[in-house]
Amino acid sequence: MNKSLLMAAVIAAVALAACGKKEEVAAVAAPAVDAAASMAAAAVVDAAASAAGTVADAASGAAAAVAGAASAAVDAAASK
Repeated sequence: MNKSLLMAAVIAAVALAACGKKEEVAAVAAPAVDAAASMAAAAVVDAAASAAGTVADAASGAAAAVAGAASAAVDAAASK
């Protein structure tokens, strides 16, 4: 009988403790997620800007090479 009463008291205490106020973990985690997203977005923007600069440099180099080849072709045609 005493063990049954003790067991009932323990179960009641656990049930009441489970119904207590819960911490709001999501509210604390939200700013950290926003900061991480901002940092990731900034990294993507930096990478895109770097890639755009590289493509622009390559296009400029290709244009110079085409101009040089065209000039060489004109010179070769003129010397014949």
